Amino acid sequence: MDKKKEQTKDKFKLHPRNKHRDRYDFEQLIVCYPELVPFVTKNVHNEESIDFSNLEAVRMLNKAILKYYYDVENWDIPSDYLCPPIPGRADYIHHIADILGNHNQGKIPTGNHIKCLDIGVGASCVYPIIGNSAYGWTFVGADIDAVALESGNTILEANPKLKGQVELRWQKNIRDIYYGMIQKDELFDLSICNPPFHDTLAESETLQSSNSLQTSENENPTQKTGIHNSELCCEGGEERFLKDMIRQSKNFAASCLWFSTLILKQSHLKSVLEALQNANATEVKNIPMGQGKKAIHLVVWTFQSWEKQKEWMNARWNEGVNKEMSTSNDPVNELICSNETE
Repeated sequence: MDKKKEQTKDKFKLHPRNKHRDRYDFEQLIVCYPELVPFVTKNVHNEESIDFSNLEAVRMLNKAILKYYYDVENWDIPSDYLCPPIPGRADYIHHIADILGNHNQGKIPTGNHIKCLDIGVGASCVYPIIGNSAYGWTFVGADIDAVALESGNTILEANPKLKGQVELRWQKNIRDIYYGMIQKDELFDLSICNPPFHDTLAESETLQSSNSLQTSENENPTQKTGIHNSELCCEGGEERFLKDMIRQSKNFAASCLWFSTLILKQSHLKSVLEALQNANATEVKNIPMGQGKKAIHLVVWTFQSWEKQKEWMNARWNEGVNKEMSTSNDPVNELICSNETE
Protein backbone atom coordinates (compact mmCIF):
# COMPACT_ATOMS: atom_id res chain seq x y z
CA MET A 1 0.00 0.00 0.00
CA ASP A 2 1.46 3.38 -0.97
CA LYS A 3 1.84 6.18 1.55
CA LYS A 4 -1.09 8.21 0.22
CA LYS A 5 -3.55 5.30 0.50
CA GLU A 6 -2.14 4.43 3.90
CA GLN A 7 -2.76 7.96 5.17
CA THR A 8 -6.33 7.91 3.87
CA LYS A 9 -6.93 4.61 5.64
CA ASP A 10 -5.63 6.14 8.89
CA LYS A 11 -8.02 9.10 8.64
CA PHE A 12 -11.05 6.87 8.34
CA LYS A 13 -10.26 5.49 11.77
CA LEU A 14 -11.28 8.82 13.26
CA HIS A 15 -14.72 9.08 14.86
CA PRO A 16 -17.61 9.48 12.35
CA ARG A 17 -18.57 12.87 13.86
CA ASN A 18 -15.00 14.16 13.77
CA LYS A 19 -14.85 17.19 11.46
CA HIS A 20 -11.27 16.32 10.52
CA ARG A 21 -11.71 12.89 8.92
CA ASP A 22 -10.87 14.17 5.45
CA ARG A 23 -7.87 16.10 4.19
CA TYR A 24 -7.63 19.68 5.34
CA ASP A 25 -9.33 22.08 2.92
CA PHE A 26 -6.49 24.58 2.72
CA GLU A 27 -8.40 26.81 0.32
CA GLN A 28 -11.13 27.35 2.90
CA LEU A 29 -8.67 27.57 5.79
CA ILE A 30 -6.74 30.30 4.00
CA VAL A 31 -9.91 32.27 3.25
CA CYS A 32 -10.75 32.08 6.94
CA TYR A 33 -7.20 32.72 8.15
CA PRO A 34 -4.98 34.37 5.47
CA GLU A 35 -1.94 34.33 7.77
CA LEU A 36 -1.63 30.61 6.95
CA VAL A 37 -0.65 31.32 3.31
CA PRO A 38 3.18 31.48 3.72
CA PHE A 39 3.22 28.05 5.37
CA VAL A 40 1.23 26.12 2.74
CA THR A 41 3.28 24.17 0.20
CA LYS A 42 2.91 21.14 -2.07
CA ASN A 43 3.75 17.78 -0.54
CA VAL A 44 5.25 14.75 -2.36
CA HIS A 45 1.78 13.93 -3.74
CA ASN A 46 1.48 17.46 -5.17
CA GLU A 47 -1.24 18.25 -2.63
CA GLU A 48 -1.44 21.33 -0.44
CA SER A 49 -0.06 20.77 3.03
CA ILE A 50 2.37 22.25 5.56
CA ASP A 51 5.71 21.19 6.98
CA PHE A 52 4.64 19.49 10.22
CA SER A 53 8.21 19.72 11.54
CA ASN A 54 7.90 23.51 11.46
CA LEU A 55 6.48 24.58 14.84
CA GLU A 56 5.28 27.92 13.53
CA ALA A 57 3.49 26.26 10.61
CA VAL A 58 1.73 23.84 12.96
CA ARG A 59 0.66 26.71 15.22
CA MET A 60 -0.70 28.67 12.28
CA LEU A 61 -2.60 25.61 11.05
CA ASN A 62 -4.16 25.18 14.49
CA LYS A 63 -5.20 28.83 14.51
CA ALA A 64 -6.88 28.38 11.14
CA ILE A 65 -8.60 25.13 12.16
CA LEU A 66 -9.94 26.57 15.41
CA LYS A 67 -11.22 29.67 13.66
CA TYR A 68 -12.79 27.85 10.70
CA TYR A 69 -14.34 24.88 12.50
CA TYR A 70 -14.89 26.20 16.03
CA ASP A 71 -15.30 29.97 15.56
CA VAL A 72 -12.38 30.74 17.88
CA GLU A 73 -10.70 34.11 17.44
CA ASN A 74 -7.17 35.09 18.48
CA TRP A 75 -6.11 31.64 19.69
CA ASP A 76 -2.45 31.37 20.58
CA ILE A 77 -0.10 29.64 23.02
CA PRO A 78 3.40 30.40 24.30
CA SER A 79 6.03 29.35 21.77
CA ASP A 80 7.57 26.71 24.04
CA TYR A 81 4.31 24.91 24.81
CA LEU A 82 2.78 21.87 23.15
CA CYS A 83 0.73 22.57 20.04
CA PRO A 84 -2.05 19.96 20.29
CA PRO A 85 -3.22 17.67 17.46
CA ILE A 86 -6.80 18.88 17.06
CA PRO A 87 -8.18 15.82 15.18
CA GLY A 88 -7.10 13.56 18.03
CA ARG A 89 -8.48 15.90 20.67
CA ALA A 90 -11.82 16.00 18.85
CA ASP A 91 -11.87 12.21 18.69
CA TYR A 92 -11.64 11.98 22.49
CA ILE A 93 -14.58 14.34 22.92
CA HIS A 94 -16.79 12.44 20.47
CA HIS A 95 -15.97 9.03 21.92
CA ILE A 96 -16.71 10.16 25.47
CA ALA A 97 -19.95 11.73 24.22
CA ASP A 98 -20.90 8.29 22.88
CA ILE A 99 -20.36 6.78 26.33
CA LEU A 100 -22.84 9.24 27.80
CA GLY A 101 -25.30 8.66 24.98
CA ASN A 102 -25.06 4.87 25.04
CA HIS A 103 -26.14 4.91 28.67
CA ASN A 104 -28.92 7.40 27.96
CA GLN A 105 -31.01 5.47 25.42
CA GLY A 106 -28.77 6.62 22.59
CA LYS A 107 -29.29 10.33 23.32
CA ILE A 108 -26.08 12.31 23.91
CA PRO A 109 -26.78 14.88 26.64
CA THR A 110 -26.04 18.40 25.45
CA GLY A 111 -26.21 21.88 26.93
CA ASN A 112 -24.37 23.88 29.55
CA HIS A 113 -25.82 21.86 32.42
CA ILE A 114 -23.47 19.03 31.41
CA LYS A 115 -20.25 19.68 33.31
CA CYS A 116 -16.82 18.26 32.44
CA LEU A 117 -13.55 18.35 34.39
CA ASP A 118 -10.44 18.51 32.18
CA ILE A 119 -7.40 17.28 34.12
CA GLY A 120 -4.31 18.98 32.66
CA VAL A 121 -6.15 21.46 30.45
CA GLY A 122 -2.86 22.95 29.24
CA ALA A 123 -2.13 26.27 27.59
CA SER A 124 -4.33 25.60 24.53
CA CYS A 125 -7.75 25.00 26.16
CA VAL A 126 -8.52 22.75 23.18
CA TYR A 127 -10.70 20.12 24.89
CA PRO A 128 -13.06 22.75 26.39
CA ILE A 129 -13.21 24.58 23.05
CA ILE A 130 -14.20 21.44 21.15
CA GLY A 131 -16.55 20.07 23.81
CA ASN A 132 -18.39 23.36 24.19
CA SER A 133 -18.66 23.84 20.43
CA ALA A 134 -19.81 20.30 19.65
CA TYR A 135 -22.14 19.64 22.59
CA GLY A 136 -22.56 22.86 24.55
CA TRP A 137 -20.91 21.38 27.65
CA THR A 138 -19.35 23.57 30.32
CA PHE A 139 -15.84 22.86 31.55
CA VAL A 140 -13.55 23.24 34.52
CA GLY A 141 -9.93 23.01 33.41
CA ALA A 142 -7.32 22.04 36.00
CA ASP A 143 -3.56 22.41 35.68
CA ILE A 144 -0.44 22.63 37.85
CA ASP A 145 1.19 25.14 35.48
CA ALA A 146 0.31 28.76 36.22
CA VAL A 147 1.72 29.94 32.87
CA ALA A 148 -0.49 27.47 31.01
CA LEU A 149 -3.52 28.71 32.92
CA GLU A 150 -2.63 32.31 32.12
CA SER A 151 -2.48 31.36 28.44
CA GLY A 152 -5.83 29.60 28.71
CA ASN A 153 -7.44 32.60 30.36
CA THR A 154 -6.11 34.84 27.58
CA ILE A 155 -7.83 32.59 25.04
CA LEU A 156 -11.09 32.69 27.02
CA GLU A 157 -10.99 36.48 27.31
CA ALA A 158 -10.47 36.78 23.54
CA ASN A 159 -13.56 34.66 22.84
CA PRO A 160 -16.73 36.05 24.47
CA LYS A 161 -18.73 32.95 23.41
CA LEU A 162 -16.67 30.96 25.92
CA LYS A 163 -17.40 33.37 28.77
CA GLY A 164 -19.10 31.51 31.58
CA GLN A 165 -18.59 28.21 29.76
CA VAL A 166 -15.04 27.44 30.89
CA GLU A 167 -13.40 27.99 34.29
CA LEU A 168 -9.70 27.37 34.90
CA ARG A 169 -8.34 26.24 38.29
CA TRP A 170 -4.77 26.02 39.54
CA GLN A 171 -3.80 22.71 41.13
CA LYS A 172 -1.24 23.73 43.74
CA ASN A 173 -0.30 20.20 44.85
CA ILE A 174 1.56 18.33 42.12
CA ARG A 175 0.54 14.92 43.53
CA ASP A 176 -3.16 15.72 43.70
CA ILE A 177 -5.45 15.14 40.75
CA TYR A 178 -9.03 15.54 41.97
CA TYR A 179 -8.38 16.89 45.46
CA GLY A 180 -8.73 20.66 45.44
CA MET A 181 -10.33 20.65 41.98
CA ILE A 182 -13.70 19.05 42.79
CA GLN A 183 -15.24 21.29 45.40
CA LYS A 184 -17.67 20.30 48.13
CA ASP A 185 -21.12 19.42 46.73
CA GLU A 186 -19.85 20.00 43.15
CA LEU A 187 -20.96 17.46 40.54
CA PHE A 188 -19.32 16.57 37.23
CA ASP A 189 -20.91 14.43 34.56
CA LEU A 190 -17.52 13.41 33.22
CA SER A 191 -13.81 13.88 33.69
CA ILE A 192 -11.25 13.73 30.89
CA CYS A 193 -7.47 13.59 30.91
CA ASN A 194 -4.58 13.59 28.46
CA PRO A 195 -1.94 12.47 30.99
CA PRO A 196 1.79 13.12 31.06
CA PHE A 197 3.02 10.06 29.20
CA HIS A 198 6.71 9.91 30.13
CA ASP A 199 8.92 9.57 33.19
CA THR A 200 11.92 11.52 31.89
CA LEU A 201 12.77 14.16 29.35
CA ALA A 202 15.04 11.74 27.46
CA GLU A 203 12.24 9.17 27.11
CA SER A 204 9.91 11.85 25.77
CA GLU A 205 12.40 13.08 23.18
CA THR A 206 13.18 9.54 21.99
CA LEU A 207 9.51 8.69 21.41
CA GLN A 208 8.87 12.02 19.69
CA SER A 209 11.71 11.39 17.24
CA SER A 210 10.41 7.94 16.37
CA ASN A 211 6.83 9.17 15.92
CA SER A 212 7.59 12.30 13.92
CA LEU A 213 8.23 10.35 10.71
CA GLN A 214 5.14 8.19 11.07
CA THR A 215 2.45 10.79 11.41
CA SER A 216 -0.41 11.23 8.95
CA GLU A 217 -1.28 14.71 7.77
CA ASN A 218 -4.30 15.05 10.01
CA GLU A 219 -2.31 14.44 13.16
CA ASN A 220 0.25 17.04 14.12
CA PRO A 221 3.37 15.30 15.44
CA THR A 222 4.23 15.87 19.08
CA GLN A 223 6.91 18.49 18.83
CA LYS A 224 9.81 19.10 21.22
CA THR A 225 7.88 21.77 23.05
CA GLY A 226 6.49 22.04 26.54
CA ILE A 227 8.47 19.09 27.87
CA HIS A 228 10.02 21.18 30.61
CA ASN A 229 6.69 22.02 32.24
CA SER A 230 5.02 18.65 32.92
CA GLU A 231 2.94 18.59 29.75
CA LEU A 232 4.60 15.32 28.75
CA CYS A 233 6.56 14.19 31.82
CA CYS A 234 5.95 13.42 35.47
CA GLU A 235 7.66 11.35 38.16
CA GLY A 236 6.82 7.70 37.56
CA GLY A 237 5.45 8.43 34.11
CA GLU A 238 2.07 7.46 32.72
CA GLU A 239 1.53 4.27 34.71
CA ARG A 240 2.06 5.85 38.11
CA PHE A 241 -0.03 8.89 37.20
CA LEU A 242 -2.95 6.73 36.07
CA LYS A 243 -2.83 4.52 39.15
CA ASP A 244 -2.86 7.64 41.33
CA MET A 245 -5.79 8.91 39.28
CA ILE A 246 -7.77 5.70 39.78
CA ARG A 247 -7.07 5.65 43.50
CA GLN A 248 -8.17 9.26 43.91
CA SER A 249 -11.18 8.92 41.61
CA LYS A 250 -12.70 6.32 43.93
CA ASN A 251 -12.83 8.97 46.66
CA PHE A 252 -14.93 11.15 44.34
CA ALA A 253 -17.21 8.36 43.14
CA ALA A 254 -20.34 10.30 44.09
CA SER A 255 -19.06 13.58 42.60
CA CYS A 256 -18.37 12.44 39.05
CA LEU A 257 -20.39 9.99 36.98
CA TRP A 258 -17.77 9.00 34.38
CA PHE A 259 -14.00 9.23 34.72
CA SER A 260 -11.75 8.79 31.68
CA THR A 261 -8.19 9.05 30.42
CA LEU A 262 -6.06 8.37 27.39
CA ILE A 263 -3.38 5.66 27.56
CA LEU A 264 -0.48 5.96 25.14
CA LYS A 265 1.56 2.90 26.10
CA GLN A 266 0.02 -0.45 25.30
CA SER A 267 2.19 -2.01 28.01
CA HIS A 268 0.31 -0.02 30.67
CA LEU A 269 -3.20 -0.97 29.57
CA LYS A 270 -3.37 -4.30 31.41
CA SER A 271 -2.16 -2.85 34.72
CA VAL A 272 -4.59 0.06 34.47
CA LEU A 273 -7.54 -2.27 33.86
CA GLU A 274 -6.40 -4.43 36.79
CA ALA A 275 -6.17 -1.34 39.00
CA LEU A 276 -9.75 -0.44 38.08
CA GLN A 277 -10.91 -3.94 38.90
CA ASN A 278 -9.13 -3.80 42.25
CA ALA A 279 -10.74 -0.41 42.92
CA ASN A 280 -14.17 -2.05 42.34
CA ALA A 281 -15.18 0.12 39.40
CA THR A 282 -18.69 -0.99 38.43
CA GLU A 283 -18.18 -0.48 34.69
CA VAL A 284 -15.09 -0.01 32.55
CA LYS A 285 -14.78 0.66 28.82
CA ASN A 286 -11.58 0.29 26.80
CA ILE A 287 -11.88 2.06 23.45
CA PRO A 288 -9.06 1.85 20.87
CA MET A 289 -8.75 5.17 19.09
CA GLY A 290 -7.48 5.49 15.52
CA GLN A 291 -5.06 8.41 15.48
CA GLY A 292 -2.52 7.92 12.74
CA LYS A 293 -0.25 4.99 13.59
CA LYS A 294 -0.28 5.50 17.34
CA ALA A 295 -1.94 2.79 19.41
CA ILE A 296 -3.90 5.02 21.77
CA HIS A 297 -6.62 3.79 24.09
CA LEU A 298 -9.40 5.66 25.85
CA VAL A 299 -10.33 4.07 29.17
CA VAL A 300 -13.59 5.12 30.84
CA TRP A 301 -14.95 4.02 34.21
CA THR A 302 -17.60 4.68 36.83
CA PHE A 303 -18.13 3.58 40.43
CA GLN A 304 -21.88 4.16 40.37
CA SER A 305 -24.37 1.32 40.14
CA TRP A 306 -26.86 1.15 37.28
CA GLU A 307 -29.59 2.41 39.59
CA LYS A 308 -27.44 5.37 40.67
CA GLN A 309 -26.60 6.09 37.05
CA LYS A 310 -30.29 6.28 36.18
CA GLU A 311 -30.97 8.56 39.14
CA TRP A 312 -28.12 10.82 38.01
CA MET A 313 -29.38 10.98 34.42
CA ASN A 314 -32.96 11.64 35.50
CA ALA A 315 -31.90 14.47 37.79
CA ARG A 316 -29.25 16.16 35.62
CA TRP A 317 -29.69 15.28 31.95
CA ASN A 318 -33.26 14.82 30.82
CA GLU A 319 -35.63 14.75 33.73
CA GLY A 320 -38.23 12.08 33.32
CA VAL A 321 -36.89 10.67 30.04
CA ASN A 322 -35.16 7.77 31.71
CA LYS A 323 -37.97 6.80 34.07
CA GLU A 324 -39.08 4.04 31.71
CA MET A 325 -35.61 2.58 31.29
CA SER A 326 -35.66 -1.15 31.85
CA THR A 327 -33.81 -2.52 34.85
CA SER A 328 -33.21 -5.77 33.00
CA ASN A 329 -29.86 -6.63 31.48
CA ASP A 330 -28.11 -4.52 34.09
CA PRO A 331 -24.63 -3.84 32.60
CA VAL A 332 -22.85 -3.09 35.86
CA ASN A 333 -23.10 -6.32 37.81
CA GLU A 334 -19.56 -7.10 36.80
CA LEU A 335 -16.53 -5.36 35.39
CA ILE A 336 -16.87 -4.86 31.65
CA CYS A 337 -13.70 -4.42 29.63
CA SER A 338 -14.88 -4.06 26.06
CA ASN A 339 -12.86 -3.40 22.94
CA GLU A 340 -15.25 -1.13 21.08
CA THR A 341 -14.61 0.19 17.62
CA GLU A 342 -16.67 2.33 15.38
